[in-house]
Amino acid sequence: MERAPTRGVRLAHPTVTGPGDVAPEILDELRPICQGLPETREEPAWIGVRWRVRQRTFAHVYTIDPARHLVYARAVDTSEPVCVMQFRCPNEELPGLVGGGFPFFRAGWGANVVCVMLGDHVDWTEVAELLTESYCLLAPKKLVALVNRP
Repeated sequence: MERAPTRGVRLAHPTVTGPGDVAPEILDELRPICQGLPETREEPAWIGVRWRVRQRTFAHVYTIDPARHLVYARAVDTSEPVCVMQFRCPNEELPGLVGGGFPFFRAGWGANVVCVMLGDHVDWTEVAELLTESYCLLAPKKLVALVNRP
């Protein structure tokens, strides 16, 4: 896996206090996107926070602590905490998304699971599109029909 260049990019936030905690500013951006999709719910995950439709997780955000998550820390080439979000993407879009490198990388599990590093560099409109697509891949067809795609 190719390492993403993260030097000089602020990715974590000083208000993060516990393992997997996510900065409130990032949650403030993600919540309206995820809650705007039909029949979603936010819940604590084993680390960080996830959003689900029925029993399927379409978004999972957490902070990578290099001391606890060495594999991901190596993948993003950092020794500092980094906030990432996992989501699903269509198989045909996967090479283009992760092939460009930073801020995207493969999660290392699941055929179509991608991670994006979150921070000051993020285009929240793009994140909304990615989350909507992730939701539509996992939601029942009757719920997908209710989604206004960006």
